[in-house]
Amino acid sequence: MARIGGRNSWIAVPAGLVCAGVVGALVWLALPMVPVTVAWVGDTLRSATAPQPGVTAAPTPAQAAVEGAPVDCRTIYPDDLWNELTWQPGSLLNQSAAPPATSATSFRDAAAPDVIVTCTWLSDAGGIVSTLSKVAGDASSIAEAALSGEGFACAAADGGLVCTRTVGAVREDHTFREGLWLASVETDWQPEDFGPRLDRGVWG
Repeated sequence: MARIGGRNSWIAVPAGLVCAGVVGALVWLALPMVPVTVAWVGDTLRSATAPQPGVTAAPTPAQAAVEGAPVDCRTIYPDDLWNELTWQPGSLLNQSAAPPATSATSFRDAAAPDVIVTCTWLSDAGGIVSTLSKVAGDASSIAEAALSGEGFACAAADGGLVCTRTVGAVREDHTFREGLWLASVETDWQPEDFGPRLDRGVWG
């Protein structure tokens, strides 16, 4: 076999032995990491193929109310409506457990609502009172007859009952759905589509 020009076997042989020794030393040093590497690869493969848990949506205020979870004024108003109410000049909010502020007092007394939260807004424009309560399951059928007799316009909507009435500068919105009664009385201050927007905030 022809020799490669310029190659010196006296240098090549020791250099090759040194390289082999270095490689062997590196392999010896790496041996303790082999189980760790195997475990890491296994965990990576298992986590990549394991089903990922789904994201659980936050409960609506209505669901929270039915389940007995805390519900407050900030909870029931959607962001756009909340901002509109808080930015109104002179706006003040009082949270309480007062009964629904409705002119249909006979129905209110008969329904015996279990008040969850009452939000009373006062501003330079006027006042708004919204109350979320628990009621008996048959309250909607009783409400339709009672409120219709007092001049409210009632109609089925989204699996519930919505009754509204405007007398002068006072508008009332009542929604009965899933064992809950959402009542609002807007005096002088009537944001656009207040009732439907608040319904969406409560039931989603």
